[in-house]
Amino acid sequence: MTLNDSSCIILIGMAGAGKSTLAPLLAQRLDWEHMDTDRLIESWFGRPLQGILDGCGPDKFLKLEEQVVSRLAAARCVVSTGGSVVYSQLAVNRLRMLGSIVHLHISLPTFLDRVGKADDRGFVVRPGLSLEDVYNERQPLYQAAADLTVATDSCAPDECVDQIISGLSL
Repeated sequence: MTLNDSSCIILIGMAGAGKSTLAPLLAQRLDWEHMDTDRLIESWFGRPLQGILDGCGPDKFLKLEEQVVSRLAAARCVVSTGGSVVYSQLAVNRLRMLGSIVHLHISLPTFLDRVGKADDRGFVVRPGLSLEDVYNERQPLYQAAADLTVATDSCAPDECVDQIISGLSL
């Protein structure tokens, strides 16, 4: 798989998978820019992600995320997304139009260890679901959206970047 000159690389995955860590490293290696859709949402609404989620609830937050991501325009950019972006087919379709989607995968124990209770991360959990339920619910969505999967809990950040570059034939 190869990218053209105007393509982007989009990073998806659970909270704690390394999207915010790897995006700037990968962008620097490629001499590209990077963008974090969670920061775009915060900028748009002028509040921290958790405050937005607390104020509007999970369903409305997912719609807001869909609106922001489905309007995204970028080229030669590494885009890190919120973990819940895969709930919106419209958003995923837009991301596919922008370039290659890389699923940063972590195991359930690593996820639980890294995010704790996820109380202050802007992490979307619908009522009645546990963090494990959300993890299990999202895995097939990430896999369906991804052009490439990299297990980030089994390699150092620079090694993960190497795997992404190699896997996308850059």
